[in-house]
Amino acid sequence: MNWVEKKLDAIYKALQTDAETGLTTDAATKKRAEVGANKFEEGKKESLLSKIGHHLLEITTIILLVAAAISLYLAVTTGYGYPKVIVILAIVVLNMVLGIYQENNAEKALEALQSMNAHMTVVFRDGVKQEIDATELVPGDIIELNVGDMIPADARLIESRSLQVEESALTGESVPVEKDTDAVVSEKAPIGDRFNMLFSGCLVTAGRGRAVVVETGMQTEMGKIAGLINETKKTETPLQKRLKELAKRLSIVALVAGVLVFGIGLWHGETMIEMLMIAVSLAVAAVPETLPVIVTITLAYGVQNMVKKNTIIRRIPAVETIGNTSVICSDKTGTLTQNKMRIQQIWSVDGTPTKVEETFNETENQLLEMLSLSNNATIEVRDGEETIIGDPTESSIIRLLNEKGLTKKDLEAKSPRVFELPFDSERKLMTTIHEVENGFLAITKGAFDRIPVAFTEELLQQAREVHDRFAEKALRVIAVAYKRYTEMPTDLSAEALEHDLAFAGMVGMIDPPRPESKRAVLAAKQAGIKTVMITGDHIVTASAIAREIGILEEGDKSITGAELAEMSQADLERTVRDYAVYARVSPEDKIRIVQAWQKNGEVVTMTGDGVNDAPALKAADVGAAMGITGTDVSKNAADMVITDDNFATIVDAVSEGRTAYENIRKTIYFLLSTNFSQIFIMFIAILLGWGAPVVAVQLLLINVVADGIPGFCLSREKADANVMERPPMKKNSGIFANGLGAKVATQAVVFTVVTLVGFYIGKFVDINATVGASAEVGMTMAFVILAWSSVSHIFNVRSDESIFKIGFLSNKPLFFSAMLSMVIILLMVIIPPVASTFYLVPLSLTHWLLAFLLSVFPLVFVEIQKAVKNKKGDGKNA
Repeated sequence: MNWVEKKLDAIYKALQTDAETGLTTDAATKKRAEVGANKFEEGKKESLLSKIGHHLLEITTIILLVAAAISLYLAVTTGYGYPKVIVILAIVVLNMVLGIYQENNAEKALEALQSMNAHMTVVFRDGVKQEIDATELVPGDIIELNVGDMIPADARLIESRSLQVEESALTGESVPVEKDTDAVVSEKAPIGDRFNMLFSGCLVTAGRGRAVVVETGMQTEMGKIAGLINETKKTETPLQKRLKELAKRLSIVALVAGVLVFGIGLWHGETMIEMLMIAVSLAVAAVPETLPVIVTITLAYGVQNMVKKNTIIRRIPAVETIGNTSVICSDKTGTLTQNKMRIQQIWSVDGTPTKVEETFNETENQLLEMLSLSNNATIEVRDGEETIIGDPTESSIIRLLNEKGLTKKDLEAKSPRVFELPFDSERKLMTTIHEVENGFLAITKGAFDRIPVAFTEELLQQAREVHDRFAEKALRVIAVAYKRYTEMPTDLSAEALEHDLAFAGMVGMIDPPRPESKRAVLAAKQAGIKTVMITGDHIVTASAIAREIGILEEGDKSITGAELAEMSQADLERTVRDYAVYARVSPEDKIRIVQAWQKNGEVVTMTGDGVNDAPALKAADVGAAMGITGTDVSKNAADMVITDDNFATIVDAVSEGRTAYENIRKTIYFLLSTNFSQIFIMFIAILLGWGAPVVAVQLLLINVVADGIPGFCLSREKADANVMERPPMKKNSGIFANGLGAKVATQAVVFTVVTLVGFYIGKFVDINATVGASAEVGMTMAFVILAWSSVSHIFNVRSDESIFKIGFLSNKPLFFSAMLSMVIILLMVIIPPVASTFYLVPLSLTHWLLAFLLSVFPLVFVEIQKAVKNKKGDGKNA
């Protein structure tokens, strides 16, 4: 119902209540049975069993489980392969545990929302004022509110006295809102402009009031947000989508290869058991078992690095996603700005506007002193930390006073306050009287259009010009006037004190941008990232700040929530790139904006601190909550928390995310080159009738020892120098984008060739009198070459630069883990009990030398490729 426009009498009638006595107990009980308790519904939570089921249905898991089942069958029937079953199942369990652990960092947004409801509230029932549990409130209840009370439900004001409410949780606007019982408000007005309404979950910061409850529970504005959180599903990250697509491709390759090899093997006269064993080998070869673990370690290392840069990651996949961000939707207050109102300019009537950095003349100092005397804010400095007590607007005045070397305490000692007319939302003025030398001084400060001055035509014209100049710069204007008395006035009413005053001047203030915001926005732009401002502030203020820091550029537009409400989602999706600033928006608007960018194929990072931001934080690819000003609701709905509330920190997080993502791509390049070559090696050898070059347990050893051990250290690879000069990866781009597929394919072919050459020589060529050619020697050669060449490949993937340029020891953990892997492979062959366990035999020195040369060939091959490519690049640049 349209509560904001309706007359109070019509509201009482609709809700069957009385302004003085409230509802009867019977009426309240009946209504509660109809509308339910004043609390939020919780969304359905996925059970642990359901999560396990989802992981078991993933394609890579199914492949490994089928391989384990076949291995178990062979182990039972032949007594061969129990270790292989244990290893495969251990990998499945490890991957599942890691996945469920990440999912169990689920949001607790609704629990935090529940806690925001006041536990007890003052209500009139049966004409008696009483305190009840807030969950028992129903529409029609008459409630009473005072300073410090949390508003328990949406309500229409009946009466108020200097009532101010902090609504930043809903609107994002940090300055308290003055409420007015008689305000005329349109139904289409944004929440921040509904001055005759009170909203659940907001805090009374000044004054008192009575109101009639109009909505409770899920029907309140806060309840609607709870509903949006329930309905909004967290989308898969681009990496999750790409890895899922990779798993599908690998499974298809394994299935096709398995069927072909099975048929070819039977055609060559191999037994069914033998071909089942080879099918298991192919399945193991197709799945990069250590990839999920290495990806998780890489992301976890990114999490550790981000903590050092004031970013706490709540969901590990967000590390990768933030790196691929192409649009940042940022809040203004406290993120792009300092969240501290500061006076920018001062104007006294006998001068021109002066910037506060300049030295003040005598009249400007007098104006600042008047503003400070007629002021209830204080600023305390404890252990170097500034603590502000009072309204942000008044605090800015005291802050400037301190910066000019004065203190309020000294002023008050010199000119003590003897009377005060507090600020009133109707008058929009505040007046104080001070005892001064030769009498008393009345100081009135407030809105310029309400200041009660007897202007001359010339002074009025001059004052209007200065006011308009301040307003064009989105400065909030406070005007000051005064009157001197020889004796203390006897009539202390507003009518008597606030008229025919002498005009002193005015100040213009704003919440200024952070010094680093402009640099960060520029850095984001150079990285191919569009920055958009979404704020609850007014459009003029938002546009001025956005223009100053480089968000609102030539050709960009600003739009209000009211204008956005008139636009269809299709139109928004079509024109979303035109708008850089969204002002006075609702929670629903924020989700619409995020989804419009996502429809355009962009990866969206959304920042926020209020309850109103929670649904959009959840809907975005990355939700970034503010750590200082952020509510528990926003933090629980977010993927990451910015501990210093600074936009520049988000850009730093993008850089760290890009480094992590590049290292994941390097891991995929490293692992899949080997995995694909294993499939090709098996397929070609069977096709040629040579038999299986390696068995499944040897492939597992290669994948875990040769690939896994050094692969873990890729997470520590440093970022390339130009990481923030590249455009972000497109959301719909595949895992093999930007030439990665060609690199994997090329290396897979090289591995295949050198391994088959070694297998052929070992099986068919007598190159040593002591160790003759045999299937066992061929298999040992194939195992050593495939394992060692895989290890040497780790130095190929580290950078597009030559390994001799970046240095083998520039990543010491990786270098020593690679050496460890090579030694383990060597020991597995030369220690007889271990060798016999894994079907390996001793090799001659000639075989070892040949195996080493074939193993390092892929490294030499890639170094030649890099040299040619870099030489071409230098030529183009020249």
